[in-house]
Amino acid sequence: MSPGELCFLPGWRLRQMLAGRQVSAREVLDAHLGQVGACNPRVNAVVTLCADRARQAARRADDRLARGEPAGPLHGLPVAHKDLVEVAGVRTTYGSLLYRDHVPARDHLIVQRMRAAGAIVIGKTNTPEFGVGSQTHNRVFGATRNPWDLARTCGGSSGGAAVALATGMVALADGSDMGGSLRNPASYCNVVGLRTTPGRVPDLPGGSGLTNLSVLGPMARHAADAALLLSVIAGPDPRDPGSRPEPGAAFSPLPPRDFRGTPVAFGRDLGGLPFEPAVLAAHESQRHVLTALGCSVADAEPDLGDADRIFRVLRGWQLAATRGADADRGGETVAPMVRANVAYGRTVTAADLAWAHAARAALLERAGEFWERYEFLVLPVSQVLPFGVDQPWVTEIAGQPMPDYLTWMASCYLVSVLAAPAASVPVAFSPGGLPVGMQIVGRPGDDLGVLQLACAVEEAAGVAGRRPPLAAQAAGAPAGGAHSASAE
Repeated sequence: MSPGELCFLPGWRLRQMLAGRQVSAREVLDAHLGQVGACNPRVNAVVTLCADRARQAARRADDRLARGEPAGPLHGLPVAHKDLVEVAGVRTTYGSLLYRDHVPARDHLIVQRMRAAGAIVIGKTNTPEFGVGSQTHNRVFGATRNPWDLARTCGGSSGGAAVALATGMVALADGSDMGGSLRNPASYCNVVGLRTTPGRVPDLPGGSGLTNLSVLGPMARHAADAALLLSVIAGPDPRDPGSRPEPGAAFSPLPPRDFRGTPVAFGRDLGGLPFEPAVLAAHESQRHVLTALGCSVADAEPDLGDADRIFRVLRGWQLAATRGADADRGGETVAPMVRANVAYGRTVTAADLAWAHAARAALLERAGEFWERYEFLVLPVSQVLPFGVDQPWVTEIAGQPMPDYLTWMASCYLVSVLAAPAASVPVAFSPGGLPVGMQIVGRPGDDLGVLQLACAVEEAAGVAGRRPPLAAQAAGAPAGGAHSASAE
């Protein structure tokens, strides 16, 4: 099997081959580093590369297997961590000039869990400064480009992770999502991203403890691989009282499910949001996938009145609390969007917060009535196709001006208020060859059901795993291509 073929195998299959010693961890790592060398200079997804460190880890993995030690669930799989997630001894910048030389002393919990499961960390993936925005660019590393069209954005804020997956640089990646940061880049790059139920994946250290809007979750080329990664990073931790008690092991292997008769609400615009016509056309074209699976599909959407203001109040308050000191210290070296959000967050009053929490409680009560009728809601992920990589944010959709850089992503951030799991799954391409994902939202806590439906939809739609041309041409290229090695 060629190195390029290894890089695009489903992660679960690659892990089987590794555990069966059909291929070594060193061979798998070399293949993926070859993809980094060939693709990364063109897309700028992996911003810190730990090649030597990864080779040492791969050698240890092979040695453990040779001694007859059991293989972990992620044994030998190359992974990368979003540059908001701390990795001990590896530069972690948060996309900010303030932290361009920051080297943490400890691992984030998901790094600990993935490493303990046998994953091989190759480096860090690009993100906008402090993860603010759905366009992956910053003043430390620059912009990450969409592998399907290098002139366009990959979305964000987990854009580097999505591109690294789409181009075969890694088998699995982690991401985070407050208002669409997992779902938007997954849709733009033809990969899978799961916004988990709050508390499913503990956020330690780094969780704000202020709201449950921001969550961590898995990204992969296939839903079954996302389930595999979730099985490792999910599960309670006594240091996080908000973590859910269910163990992660239930998610993988992903059990198959018969969806005949399952009530699914087919949503479109969440009460009147503007969408680019090509996005709605792609979404409508996939309704037959659900009916072919036997789902009972009806046109319906939950009442998300007040969700926009709830999200903005809670998000602004959280960013002011967590990044206000950085904005003050950095001044104009900090991105204008970060400073603007901090400034807004500092105007949020106690009365505003009280209203937001009460309004959210009322919204969740209404949503509970919706979930009694429907098991899933499906709708488009993003309101527009990938736009120009040099364009900071979308200013107009279908003739309707966007007042700020948040509004164009309402199709994601309104869903965030529901405290429900939501996946982006590849389903279609536009006439111009750009990926379009379907957003599958489930009842709070039903991450398993969302992944099962995502897997079924992915198989029926038949576009998951499709390779961008530049990645398909890159097999066998020499390793290298990221900005720097780790600080070790």
